[in-house]
Amino acid sequence: MFNIMKTAILMAAITALFMAIGALLGGRSGMMLALVVALGMNFFSYWFSDQMVLKMYNAQEVDETSAPQFYAMVRELAAKAELPMPRVYVINEEAPNAFATGRNPEHAAVAATTGIMRVLSERELRGVMAHELAHVKHRDILISTVSATMAGAISMLANFAMFFSGRDSEGRQTNPIVAMLVMILAPIAASLIQMAISRAREFEADRGGAEISGDPRALASALDKIHRYAQGIPLGPAEAHPETAQMMIMNPLSADGIKGLFSTHPATEERVARLLAMAPR
Repeated sequence: MFNIMKTAILMAAITALFMAIGALLGGRSGMMLALVVALGMNFFSYWFSDQMVLKMYNAQEVDETSAPQFYAMVRELAAKAELPMPRVYVINEEAPNAFATGRNPEHAAVAATTGIMRVLSERELRGVMAHELAHVKHRDILISTVSATMAGAISMLANFAMFFSGRDSEGRQTNPIVAMLVMILAPIAASLIQMAISRAREFEADRGGAEISGDPRALASALDKIHRYAQGIPLGPAEAHPETAQMMIMNPLSADGIKGLFSTHPATEERVARLLAMAPR
């Protein structure tokens, strides 16, 4: 119930941001148009955002024939977590990472890159997939997928501000300085909304994943290894769609520029320390 409330608050915040941008660019009529667009995006995000994200990453669905070991691992962990079997995807990218998506446990999907399968041992990969299934069990996946889709839409709308010279409700020309500020500040506001819900969620998924797998040391080792490898290998789709970065088990974005200022993930060292504290002595 709490995560359903968080999702509703997130959608309301994004809708309000849409309306504020519309009002700045086009006055009352712009605000009403933005409201209609936001409501449509909320509807689309709820039903179709998981498919959109999987398409962004060119994720390929696999089964027990095409990826028998990986599929069997997810099936065994889903059974331990008392979850329906999710759809399973593989992403042909060298950067080691993974994510879960979907609107609820009955319509969930988990995805992992080919890079993470090569870098991690079977035990470590098992810990990572348990982490992703913990997101499914905690019903985090709708929040992360909706926020990714809506943040991307806000960034797109903000970019339009540079090319769209609107008029307010009295027919006066919109100030171009306002349009410039919208272009700069709107994506930052969307990122701050994502940050507000992401960091604590990762700690909870680490804890839940350790409980599902029964092996907190394996997940701790996996996080440390992913952190070291991921720094030198860019994840192309995440760089192209930075709003999806918060869905990953590890921040996939390069640390340079403004992207590094808004990390949606807690420090890896703290995550590892918490997991090791859970491990039996």
